[in-house]
Formats: sequence, structure tokens, C-alpha cells
Amino acid sequence: MTTLVERARPNTYHECARALASASEQKRSIRIIGAGTKSYLGDLVQADVVVETAGLRGIVAHVPGDLTVTVAAGTPLVDLQRSLGEHGQVLPLDPPHGDAATVGGIVAANSAGFRRARYGGVRDLLVGTTTALADGTLAHAGGRVVKNVAGYDMNKLLVGSLGTLGVITECTFKVLPLPAAIAGIRASFSRAADAFAAADAVARTPARPAALVVDGVAGTWQLLVLAEGEASAVERTLAIVADAAAARGSAERDADLERTLGPLRELPAEPEGVLVRASLPPAAQRAFAEGAQRLEGFTRLVADAASGTVRARLLGDDDDMIAGADALLAAARVCGGSARIERRPDRLRARLGSWGDGDLPGLFLMRRLKDAFDPHAVLEPGRGPIR
Repeated sequence: MTTLVERARPNTYHECARALASASEQKRSIRIIGAGTKSYLGDLVQADVVVETAGLRGIVAHVPGDLTVTVAAGTPLVDLQRSLGEHGQVLPLDPPHGDAATVGGIVAANSAGFRRARYGGVRDLLVGTTTALADGTLAHAGGRVVKNVAGYDMNKLLVGSLGTLGVITECTFKVLPLPAAIAGIRASFSRAADAFAAADAVARTPARPAALVVDGVAGTWQLLVLAEGEASAVERTLAIVADAAAARGSAERDADLERTLGPLRELPAEPEGVLVRASLPPAAQRAFAEGAQRLEGFTRLVADAASGTVRARLLGDDDDMIAGADALLAAARVCGGSARIERRPDRLRARLGSWGDGDLPGLFLMRRLKDAFDPHAVLEPGRGPIR
């Protein structure tokens, strides 16, 4: 018999808090949905209550002179960027699914894109939050208040929490003026080692590219660099990239590089494939990539070379994909990083968990935080690594 799922569609922060408190008191599990663009993350089980945040939308406050904006968390990122653009400003986040994702979902998933190379990630741009907690409390942190609640830096705790600590209802961000010039360049190489060496050479110069991306399959590797800012600085960055590539490959300007980068932000798995996301020390990316391309079923790897976020795609026989995914999870730990399974076919979910078999760094602290914020463990069961 199918269990009926209750849906809550709050239009205010207080309504959202009350919905959480009611479900928590009854020990009913809660799933949180903004645009649903991250529904593939985690080892999800059916929840009793679904809280939809689409009703929590709109610009709450925008002070162009202060370069800050406060926005309700259910607001689509594209709506926020459109509003900021009318004032010649931008929130420099370009996450996967940016055409549909909501602001709260981006923060909860720590969903930064390639522009993190120049502007930083979600943690760097987020200055304040309001969050509905499981007990019905609305917790304010940073931004327009003097002291964070309960002694925690709530903003940093919420980034990447995947809704397991509370429902983000409002965010305040730093914003920036729109860049005066944008240009792209792509360099081609036959080996992963050469592409990562060129990326490292660029990263060690004064150039601050907006995006520094390595994209490749066995035998064909590219370094994709997007430069933004004043026209003279953009030209210097392109020249630096061309020099770095000259000894190992070839480089040419690409007027459509922004469009090329779009689908690479997510690198979706083939419908029958597995997608692994690793967070690595930048110096370890080359070794990780060289190991990945030797795996049976390896098809493609995309790395944000400035931050160490790497996605690798596997396709083929189920056993080969599982063995390859396990090898990548282990390789990330050996390199001093961590990894998770972002996507896999439904038939493999029972055999291939999102977080692998080993304990993640900091898992003990995660459990302590979960117990403090969600003592009945009703928020987002199966979404995070805590079992």
C-alpha cells in the first residue's frame, strides 16, 4: 500500500517554521524541495511530509551602494540575477542547474560553479541567513544581526548541509558590479598531465581567471579559461594562458566559451552511467585524473582546477561501474580529499551508496550537530552521510 505524503507550501517564514515544528513533534520525516534540481543527491527514502519552498520568493532588500542583496530562499537564481542586472550588478555564482535552481537550494547544496576560481564559493559570498529549525524556531545569523545564534557560525554550517539542519528561508549575499569585459580561451593537449600542468602554471601567475577548467577523455584534454574584468586585465590573462599552453599544446580564443562551460558544470551521467564528484587538494587533481582514465568504463572527467572539484563519469557493465566508483572514492581519500556518488541508475542504488563504505572526515562532529539541531532526526532522512 502506498503511503500518502503530506505537502506543506508555506508562503511565509513563520508558516515554514510551524510546518517543521508540527512534523517534528509527531516524529514525521520531512523532505525539502525548492526547484527539485538536487533530487538525485543522497540515499533518499520516502518522507512523510514534503515542504515546498517555492512560495518563499522575492527580493527582500537590495542596497546597490552597499553591494548587498537579501532574498527569500525560494527565489530562482535567474530571477535574482535579472533583478541585479537592472542595477548593473551580479551575484557571481554559476551553479549546476542555474537556469532552474533556487537560492536556498544552491546554499544548502554548496552548489558553486566554475566562477569560484575568481570570486569564491557560496561560503565566501553568503553574509546572512534566516533558517527555520525543526523545533519551529526562526534562527537569524550574520548579515543584519550582531551575534550568531547558539554560538555557531550558522552561515557556514548551513552551506552544504542539504537541508539536514533546517530549512533556509532567507539569504543575504555580497554582490559585484557586472564585469566590463569577458573573453575565453581554450588550450588542447594529448595528456591529462599537460592540461593540469598548464592549469597550475596559470594559477601560479597574477592572473585571476573567472574560470579555470580541465575537461577531458583519454587522449584528448582541454584547458578552458574564462577571463572577466577590465579589458586590459582580460587581455593579460589570455596571454598568460597562451604562454602556459605553448610548451605542451596549442591555444585559441573561444568566443562561445561561456556556452561551452554550461553543461560541464554538472557533467550529467549517461542514463545508465555513474557520476562521481570529488573534492581534492588542487595539487592532487593530476594523479586522480590519470588514475580515473585507466579505469574500465571511464568516459570523461571535468575539473574545476582552481578549487579541486572534480567530476568523473563511468559507463558500462554494472560490476565495472561499481568497481570504478569504489576506486575513485578510495583514490579521493588517498589524495587527502573526499568524494561521493552524485548519480547512478536506480538499479544500482542498493549496491552503490552515495558516500561509500568508509567514514568521512568530521562525521563525529556532523552527528553532534545533527543531534543539536534535529534531535528527532526528521529532516531529510538519507540525504547526508549520517545513517
